[in-house]
Order: sequence, then structure tokens, then C-alpha cells
Amino acid sequence: MIKLAKLNNRPEIFHSIQGEGKNLGKPSVFIRLSLCNLYCKWCDTDYTWNWVGTNYVHNNSVRPGYQKFDKDEMIALLTDEEILDTLSDFNCDNIVITGGEPLIQQKSIIPMLTLMHERNPDFHIEYETNGTFVPMSELDALSHQYNVSIKLSNSGVAYEDRICPEAISYFANSPKSNFKFVVDTESDLQEVQDIIDQYHISNKVVYLMPQGSSIDSLRQKQQWIVEVCKQYNYNYSDRLHIYIWGDKRGV
Repeated sequence: MIKLAKLNNRPEIFHSIQGEGKNLGKPSVFIRLSLCNLYCKWCDTDYTWNWVGTNYVHNNSVRPGYQKFDKDEMIALLTDEEILDTLSDFNCDNIVITGGEPLIQQKSIIPMLTLMHERNPDFHIEYETNGTFVPMSELDALSHQYNVSIKLSNSGVAYEDRICPEAISYFANSPKSNFKFVVDTESDLQEVQDIIDQYHISNKVVYLMPQGSSIDSLRQKQQWIVEVCKQYNYNYSDRLHIYIWGDKRGV
């Protein structure tokens, strides 16, 4: 059984477009898994980890009525067959496995990936991962793309929790990887460059993306981040789904 996040009391599997990174704008089906090993204060999927009884601090805590989430109520358990049956409802071959942190459950999803390729050899499988887990060889053989979002100090996550040298080295040496850094202020740029230098990551696979969950907050950072991308030959990534639907789930 695989643990998925819930949306409107249903497993969160939806057909949309990729809003970030290398495949920006590409029609995709998202499978959102529950659970995460990190606790980013600006995370827009805090319903996958910010459980009742934890002491994590989130930016949403200042919102009137905000409450931590009941773990039992926010997780849906699905079989491989149930997930594949849902995918068959969509005319789309690009599958984004996201979270939370999907590689927490990599042992559980390998049989699902095998079944997916048996059903449709044209499926393209990509992951949104925080880069703290090394993919198992069985999973890697069934996968096509890793969107690795290494967290910076602006996430509020302790360094030892968000930086895993073994995992970063693995992704840096995989031709399937691209790296997406969530940038909040200009002070974040030195952290980005330090990671790139330490792990010998090519600028060609680096994407800088502004931190923000509203159009205004994104626009405040766009121009100077674009200039940085031009200067260092990074790629710029926006958050396209915010411009189209706002800060909504399941789109």
C-alpha cells in the first residue's frame, strides 16, 4: 500500500501542467504522496507532514484558524492497481510523483512503477524530491527525471537535516537530474553557489525559482533573479500554476 495525501477526502491524483522547473508548462498527472522528512516553513504542502503534536513552525501559523493536521485524516492508502486505474482516466503520459518527499516510500512504489511500465511503456516518470534520499537502483531503472530541490537556510530546516552529501553526490552524477533552488533573498545566492561548487553541478541543470505563494510575492523577486540567471547561465523557473490558479491544491 502507498500513502497518498488527501484532497477533498480523496487521494490527491490530478491532471494539470507542470508549474515549475525543466518541464514548465508540460501536461502532467501528479501523484502526491504523503510524509516528509523535512519541515520547510514556507512549504505549500504542509498537510503532508505538519501533524498534530509536532513542534514545527510554519508561516501559515499566523493565519487565523490555522491548525496542524491530523495524520490519520490526511493519508489515503492505495494499492498499485487503484493508482493505475486512476491514471487511466487521463490522456497523459508524463507522471510527476511528488509529496511531501516521495522517496521516503521508494520501496513501496517500485512495484507500482513496474506495473506502470507494463501498462504503458510511454510513461515518463519524474520526481519532485528534496535530495536527501539516494534512489534505489530498482527505482532508478524505472525512472526518467529527478527534480532535485535542495533546501537552503531560508527553509528554516536545520543544515544537518536538509543536506545529505551522499544523496546530493548521487544526483549530481546522474544525467536524469536537474536542480531547483527556492530563492528568497539575494543572500541565498552564496549558498546556491557553494552547493554547485562543492558537488560539481553544471550550471546548465540549475534552476532558480522565487519563493512565494502569490503573484505579488513572485513578481517582487522575478527581475533580480532573472538577472542572476543571465549572469551565471542558470535557468529561471517561475511558478506558473500560481499565475493561473493561485495558491490552490489539486491544480
